Amino acid sequence: MKTKITKLFDIQYPIIQGGMHYVGLAELASAVSNAGGLGMITALTLKTPQRLREEIERCQSMTDKPFGVNLTFLPQLKAPDYPAYIQAIIDGGITIVETAGRNPQPYMPLLKEAGIRVIHKCTSVRHALKAEKIGCDAVSVDGFECGGHPGEDDIPNMILLPRAADELSIPFVSSGGMADGRSLVASLSMGAEGMNMGTRFIATQEAPVHENVKKAILNATELDTRLIMRPLRNTERVLHNKAVERVLEKERTLGSSLQITDILDEVAGVYPKVMQEGEMDAGAWSCGMVAGLIHDIPTCKELIDRIMAEATSIIHERLHGMLT
Repeated sequence: MKTKITKLFDIQYPIIQGGMHYVGLAELASAVSNAGGLGMITALTLKTPQRLREEIERCQSMTDKPFGVNLTFLPQLKAPDYPAYIQAIIDGGITIVETAGRNPQPYMPLLKEAGIRVIHKCTSVRHALKAEKIGCDAVSVDGFECGGHPGEDDIPNMILLPRAADELSIPFVSSGGMADGRSLVASLSMGAEGMNMGTRFIATQEAPVHENVKKAILNATELDTRLIMRPLRNTERVLHNKAVERVLEKERTLGSSLQITDILDEVAGVYPKVMQEGEMDAGAWSCGMVAGLIHDIPTCKELIDRIMAEATSIIHERLHGMLT
């Protein structure tokens, strides 16, 4: 399958593995790329630029296909050394970067001077247009269904993707709720040039997370996620657990007086405990509504091959058949 995204990133299939904290490591990124998609290493999971350099080298030893690095710009009092992380990316020969979080504009000159193609994750059309204006090569349009931070507009992909297609000149991929061939064909029909998957890739054999995490996704339905931190305007979609229930109770009790410090125990530093140690109630962790469409734990190759076979069948048989 050839789309503007496969041509831009020189990949076989228009399927991207999004950045995920303590998930996007060399094992997963290389497996996705080897299967014909675009794998991503999550930079800030690696606590120093040197460790990112080492992870890039490790991934390069596992694949000769293109892969990228996710770099999320966080609103922190003490921000990571972003120029040093970018230098590690450049030194590693990476040519694709997925940016997310805050506006990447301050760092675009560094990235573009190095010949890096940038795809920015956006949760609204206005942010996507801004990404286009500052020189991003593509955007990932993240609908309300997504795991993690869906923004504050609550627009699902059935509306958001066509709106993006109406406004953007640069190519975009769908993100949020993507799991199978149906997702890909639907995304293409609404103007996207491919799709980005997060939660679906956690439930794969190569994902370097505890088996408890994968089982939790398999056991979940589309009804088992919750939105937290809405009063802080930092909304996050997470899988329901005991820690999430504590956060929601604090939000109900404290109302508009809620501060981030009130929920630090449930949201700060929890990913190593969840993803690596399998403590499923240790804190709130991102998970999309797409969990309701996940029923197995295949290899990345099995998953991507299945998606492409299903998409091809839908296009050639179901849809084409409706025209005869």
